Amino acid sequence: MSTIVDVRTPQEFEEGHVPGSLNIPLQELPGRMDEIRKLPAPIVLCCRSGARSGMALDMLRSAGITEASNAGAWTNLL
Repeated sequence: MSTIVDVRTPQEFEEGHVPGSLNIPLQELPGRMDEIRKLPAPIVLCCRSGARSGMALDMLRSAGITEASNAGAWTNLL
């Protein structure tokens, strides 16, 4: 089982998202790494275009979370 983490803003997330995905905005990631470590791996990151989820992937890897990938735009996961 994987976990989809959408790193867009709450407003963007409300406009549409993958059912069952979690909204953890990019700017909140550094302070929520302990929470992310407890999620079922692998972590699949998404955003509007793939840019923010790419930055998020770098943050996770820097924190030692290696079972993660960038899916790009959230619509790619529908």
